[in-house]
Amino acid sequence: MSNEGKEYFKGLMVGSIIGGAVGAVIALLFAPKSGKELRQDIAEKTSELYQKASNYLSDIQQKVDQEVWETVNEGKQRAQNIIESAKAQAQKILENAEKIIEEAKEKAKTVSENVEGKIEQFKEAAKAGVEAFKSEFKQQ
Repeated sequence: MSNEGKEYFKGLMVGSIIGGAVGAVIALLFAPKSGKELRQDIAEKTSELYQKASNYLSDIQQKVDQEVWETVNEGKQRAQNIIESAKAQAQKILENAEKIIEEAKEKAKTVSENVEGKIEQFKEAAKAGVEAFKSEFKQQ
């Protein structure tokens, strides 16, 4: 029920209780009874109406408290679900990041080995070139 509907219902009930009380008092005032009996009847009816209103308001308060409690519990459950989902997603991201890092390390190792091989080839080629230059230089 929306707040507007609750307020309307609450106002209707309060108006009904007050209207009933006023109607009861008027009925008692116009009844053919002595002053003492009339006062006693008014006191009894007033007490009775007060008790009914108290019971009604108590029931409403219990229902509102129950709704609030259910809403709070529902909110807690939703928050817990969101937290669990976020943890699961974070775990997946970390696992993927670890895989990517491992792949990058392996690629870097492969590239490093290739570069070292090329450096060795370059050194050997340079050494051979120097040797060839020396032998040409000696022949002249």
